[in-house]
Amino acid sequence: MNTAKSLELLMEKRAEAREGGGAEKIEKLHAKGRHSARERIDMLLDEGSFEELDMFKIHRCVNFGMDKKKKFLGDGIVTGSGTIDGRLVYVYAQDFTVLGGSLSETMAEKICKVMDLAVKNAAPVIGLNDSGGARIQEGIEALAGYTNIFYRNVRASGVIPQLSGIFGPCAGGAVYSPALTDFTVMVRDNSYMFLTGPKVVKSVTHEDVDVETLGGASVHTMKSGVAHLAAEDGDMGIQYLKDLLSFMPQNNMEQPPVVETEDPFDRSCDVLDSMIPDNPNMAYDIKDVITETVDEGRFFEIQADYAANIVIGFARYGGQSVGIIANQPAVLAGVLDNDASNKSARFVRFCDCFNIPLVTFVDVPGFMPGTVQEYGGIIRNGAKLLFAYAEATVPKVTITTRKSYGGAHCVMSSKQLDGDLNYAWPTAEIAVMGGKGAVEILNARDVKGKDPEEAQKILAEKEQEYNDTFANPFVAAGRGYVDDVIAPNETRLRIIRGLRALQNKHVTALPKKHGNIPL
Repeated sequence: MNTAKSLELLMEKRAEAREGGGAEKIEKLHAKGRHSARERIDMLLDEGSFEELDMFKIHRCVNFGMDKKKKFLGDGIVTGSGTIDGRLVYVYAQDFTVLGGSLSETMAEKICKVMDLAVKNAAPVIGLNDSGGARIQEGIEALAGYTNIFYRNVRASGVIPQLSGIFGPCAGGAVYSPALTDFTVMVRDNSYMFLTGPKVVKSVTHEDVDVETLGGASVHTMKSGVAHLAAEDGDMGIQYLKDLLSFMPQNNMEQPPVVETEDPFDRSCDVLDSMIPDNPNMAYDIKDVITETVDEGRFFEIQADYAANIVIGFARYGGQSVGIIANQPAVLAGVLDNDASNKSARFVRFCDCFNIPLVTFVDVPGFMPGTVQEYGGIIRNGAKLLFAYAEATVPKVTITTRKSYGGAHCVMSSKQLDGDLNYAWPTAEIAVMGGKGAVEILNARDVKGKDPEEAQKILAEKEQEYNDTFANPFVAAGRGYVDDVIAPNETRLRIIRGLRALQNKHVTALPKKHGNIPL
């Protein structure tokens, strides 16, 4: 074959591969408000940066007449590398127009190849999922393909950032890869995740449920906590992935990117001086504290609708990327429960994996009491958060704004968990428990048998005495458990100074294979 014909054949093959399942199927996707795999990659990566791999790969299945059907070049997935804001990333995007994006042995090989390259080149990997599940005709080969992917997810965990976007169906074994990655973004009304679909659920449990109610974006961002962000459409989903990546380093050996800011590091946050209500039982929104202190007031919250009694997300101080964890007094008084403990523990561990400093705002009255929490494992789940903070070796700056009681005080990046800098506002209350409960226990004998009115008077006096002693941060500061008591308006300044002072922090871990976190 001469050169001209060879080039002509190459162009034809490339055009065929880029067409996926064909124009008609792509139009059907568009009619549902969805993009094709290649369109998503174009939206994600810098223009002209995509380097595709395995464009001409085809499946090898001969079962159930597959050898007689049309073979699509690329076999239902687009893979390769490119850049986002000039940073190298590896990416794969399942193509729903080709056999419903079903996973074959060769599709799995393509995914594994880019994951291996991502690890070798110490760059993030982003998976854009849109698949009906395993290709049934391939049987065990498809299952082996999934497992090969999962194995690589685990091996890459904590080494390179792994992000997942769910832009259509993601069912059965396919759900485990996103669950193993660091962050998962879904699209409302257009994506869903579940292990078993509505038909199987109906046959086994007799429940009538549709795909959205079973595994839609709202379910996984509000109830299960499986997903971290729910986008209104595919465009927003892609932007969320880019935003997430902007706070992360390329790998676990690098530092997160520093972004120039015109927000003065010594900007006074005067509004914070009147943030805490005089009534200790009144709520305020911790997000107001966060947005007031971070660069340009930009806080990228994660899992906002799940376990809202604790707030997590990314921001920057003086241009430096940080992970923020904060109790939320406006929801359940900021109490720690099972879901809040799990949510925050995993976020702490992610930040520690990738050298992202931790800034913690504490206003916590304790752990949620009751049989629901105890039966649900609050001891084990609370221990996960304690373990995560104790294990973290990144710079840790903690600010106690108001209450810090009991075991919850211990787990929220306390000085004894190797908190580097622990500051407190003058409104901080650091104690075993609140004054009312404490005096009722301490003075039970003193009021036993007394007239109720007299007993109440004694308890009120004792409560005032208790509050005078503990409803301030100076006892803890006197012990060195708080490094300084600061004016609320200087919070931003002190955080940035602290992070700068800790930028060369180095901790040598004890030799071990890995810890045994209480899962």
